[in-house]
Amino acid sequence: MFNKAALFALFFCLWTIAAYSDTPAQQAQQTLSIIKPDAVASNHIGEIIARFEKAGLCVGAIKMVKLSKQQAEDFYSVHKDRPFYAGLVAFMTSGPIVAMVLAGPGAIEKNRNLMGATDPAKAAPGTIRRDFAESLQRNAVHGSDSVATAEFEIAFFFLPSEILR
Repeated sequence: MFNKAALFALFFCLWTIAAYSDTPAQQAQQTLSIIKPDAVASNHIGEIIARFEKAGLCVGAIKMVKLSKQQAEDFYSVHKDRPFYAGLVAFMTSGPIVAMVLAGPGAIEKNRNLMGATDPAKAAPGTIRRDFAESLQRNAVHGSDSVATAEFEIAFFFLPSEILR
């Protein structure tokens, strides 16, 4: 059922979480990551997830969904007064997305560093957005920017029972 590599990856993730959970300051952090419709349509799901795993982040939950207009509006409601909001909602409902909970020490910052700058033209070489994004508006991935945001975003997509700890 599981191959040796998958079992090793699972063991490593569980060991990493346990090893860094001695004190509250060292506990594994969770963040939400979304592979957006452009990267899903371009078949970059596996490559993007592999980058997270190679950087030491563990996937605690994952699902592919197609957001309704209402869901996209609710998720991005913090941007509702910005000029790009309508286009963002249209883009995020244009195809399926992959939502996942990533876990590990410093997961939020690590994920944001792996993603790179929002504008792929300004993103550092080797970052996800530099390598896979099409434009500022079609920028391949989303990631939580703070602990509070991560908590809201994770709860938006996942029930607590769906997240492996």
